[in-house]
Amino acid sequence: MVSWQAFMAQEQQQSYFQKLQQKLSEERASGVVVYPPEHDIFKAFELTPIEQVKIVILGQDPYHQPNQAHGLAFSVPKGVKPPPSLKNIYKAIINDYPSAQIPMHGDLQAWAEQGVLLLNTSLTVRESVAGSHAKLGWQQFTQNALRYLAQYQACAYLLWGKHAQNVAEPIVANSIHRKSSLVLNSVHPSPLSAHRGFLTCGHFRAANKWLQEQGKSPIRWLNTETPESEQYTFL
Repeated sequence: MVSWQAFMAQEQQQSYFQKLQQKLSEERASGVVVYPPEHDIFKAFELTPIEQVKIVILGQDPYHQPNQAHGLAFSVPKGVKPPPSLKNIYKAIINDYPSAQIPMHGDLQAWAEQGVLLLNTSLTVRESVAGSHAKLGWQQFTQNALRYLAQYQACAYLLWGKHAQNVAEPIVANSIHRKSSLVLNSVHPSPLSAHRGFLTCGHFRAANKWLQEQGKSPIRWLNTETPESEQYTFL
């Protein structure tokens, strides 16, 4: 049976994954602060079962400052100020859906529950050290997860920045569902690059159009009516 649980069980038998877990345990035992908390590391898989995945959004690292990372790419828990990249994601959604309202929080769990796999290529990071776990083995794990998904069903892939594109594009191109999947590329939503086309990339409306063509329900990216007290005003 195809499931994320079956995939996890398969990977846990692999030596690279066992070494990865050992390294993480050693870091924590030595007092290194690692994000996200252990119970959130695999949250993307827990909230979005494989048979429910409609869209893949691929990030790079979890946020590496306190209280930010909670296992979903680009997302932060409620009560934490949305980081700049997420603010730009919200702006791009407003460009596609002008009647939508930007919420006060940056928690994207509602997207995950609708079928958006919010996956980072590294699932952990040391506090204040971006990219610190990129070579621990996580990329092999997440690439294997994407291969597993790509062989199972067609999806829409929203790939922002060269890193996401280099990781995912070859996997989709070599999958049995390559012709029926949708791959959308843009620059990263970081403030350093978002102005070069991300804010007007049209990915959110395009992905929903594709879903409807497949007979699937579109993603409700943002509410169309949000109390003013819960809205951001940075646009």
